[in-house]
Amino acid sequence: MSKILLCVTGSISCYKAAELASLLVKNGNEVKVVATEDALRFVGKATFEGLTKSKVYTDMWTNENEPIAHITLSQKWADAIFVYPASADTINKLAAGIADNLLGALFLANNFQKPFAISPAMNSNMLLHPATQKSLQTLKDWGARILESGQGHLACGDDGVGRLPEPAEAFEFLKGILGTK
Repeated sequence: MSKILLCVTGSISCYKAAELASLLVKNGNEVKVVATEDALRFVGKATFEGLTKSKVYTDMWTNENEPIAHITLSQKWADAIFVYPASADTINKLAAGIADNLLGALFLANNFQKPFAISPAMNSNMLLHPATQKSLQTLKDWGARILESGQGHLACGDDGVGRLPEPAEAFEFLKGILGTK
């Protein structure tokens, strides 16, 4: 059993994160969710809490039982941290070292001794923008593992790159980086 810190950012595809959380739990993993404020506009806390049987972490200031959650979760609890989906905003903030939310602070508290993985999900133009591509390369250079976006129909109606990989693929990716069967 692994302890997975599933970080969910604002993307229409974050409904897939609920399915991934369910799949991870069904396969014996312990899952805690960190959700950005924008993610909760798409999928509510109750969904993730019901699936994981654990409270959802949303910010630095409302975790009374864990006042330093960014340290506790990333360094002491998680076996792996997975940002699924990772929005353009989040990717670019992480690469710039911006810690204006819990996820950013988790990232900066991470020393890459445990896997930190990212799965981008966004419109093709946003993904292919030089700023996002440079940020993804920076994150890779620092040790982040990237589950590349797929091709297909996007929420905006376009067809192209930027589609969040399906939960089953993300599950296999996590098993691979954790070395589990």
